[in-house]
Amino acid sequence: MVKVEAVVIRERVETVIDAVEQSTGHVGVTVIEAIGHGRQRGVTHEYRGRIFESRFLPKSLLVFVVTDEQADPVVAAIVDSARSGNESGDGIVWTSPVEHVTHNRTGLKLEEVEVGA
Repeated sequence: MVKVEAVVIRERVETVIDAVEQSTGHVGVTVIEAIGHGRQRGVTHEYRGRIFESRFLPKSLLVFVVTDEQADPVVAAIVDSARSGNESGDGIVWTSPVEHVTHNRTGLKLEEVEVGA
């Protein structure tokens, strides 16, 4: 099993989830609202003649737990759909290995549930 995590701009969350579902059939996702910045280091706003700097920007963290075979297609779908056309700030995606994934309700391992589906 692989955990795929992606930080994306909030406006792209639904687009990314739809793209992952369409390309892989995977529908399980956790969405966590977050703030942060990358290389762009935030943005500067002008309001009523005063300049304000927002160091942290609103983002969303998407977490998918998928089979090893689904990991690369999920990453590709995220990368393609998260791209906004802006110069920077579209986010980042990474993977990590996962062990012992068990459904709380049934007590079954995720691998057993995926095979039976």
